[in-house]
This record gives sequence, C-alpha cells and structure tokens, in this order.
Amino acid sequence: MEGEVKGAEEFRPKILVFSTNNISDLGIDLAGGMHMHYPPTVYTISVPCSSGIKPSWILYAIEKGFDGVFIAADGTDCPYLEDCTDRTAQITGKAQELLKENGYNPVRLKMAAICSVCAEPFVNHMKNFYHTLKQLGPSRKGEVKDEKI
Repeated sequence: MEGEVKGAEEFRPKILVFSTNNISDLGIDLAGGMHMHYPPTVYTISVPCSSGIKPSWILYAIEKGFDGVFIAADGTDCPYLEDCTDRTAQITGKAQELLKENGYNPVRLKMAAICSVCAEPFVNHMKNFYHTLKQLGPSRKGEVKDEKI
C-alpha cells in the first residue's frame, strides 16, 4: 500500500486472561464452541479463584511482553468465598498501583465478572480491551509519564 513502511508490522496487542476453572473458563470455552471471534492474541491461564491472583503476577506479565491483563473474575458465583468480588477488586486496585509505580499505565489491567454462560460478554470485553490497548501501543516502562491517566 502507498505510504506504508516496508517491513513494518501492525501492532497486535497480546492479552493475558486470568480465568477461573470453575466459572469463567466455561464461558470462555463456550465462546470458542459457538465460533465467536475475538483477537487471536488472547491467552488464558486458569486459576481456582480470582481472589488468589497476586498483583506481582500482573506486573510480571506486562514486563514479559503482554500488553494487557484481564481478570475474568468469579463474581458472586465463586464456590470458595462469599467476598470473592471484593477481594478481587482490591487485588486489581493494588496491581494497578504496582503497574503505575513501575512506570506502566494501569489501564493495561481490566477486571470483569465472567460467568459460565457469558460467552458474548467475554468476547465483547476482549474486543474492547484489544482496541484500547491498540490505541495505547505496546507496553513500555515509563509510559505513565507520557499518558494521561
């Protein structure tokens, strides 16, 4: 195409999803089973409960090349804890602070409850998050100085 830099590749954000094996994994699998399309650069890791995620894991993922992290939380359906949503929200807040302290834009972390039948909401979250990350560009240390948060 005219005006395009030869050899330049289009930025395709990589998203790591922390998903719960009893709740949100089922919704994500349903999206695949229904042939719903979301960005191919979405990778998932299953955990037993979203309230067990450590903020340091999120920083590590960003430092190792992911452009965003999405927590597919259990919400009120958590089989382990009644206050799972509150705990996961606190972890998300701490992780966003940790990202900011280390020079990364905290917008690179999102959390939403994804239930076992939430295929369409999951796909919508991935498409919207992908679009947001595409506008931010690749994650880079020191970007919080450049971005308005």
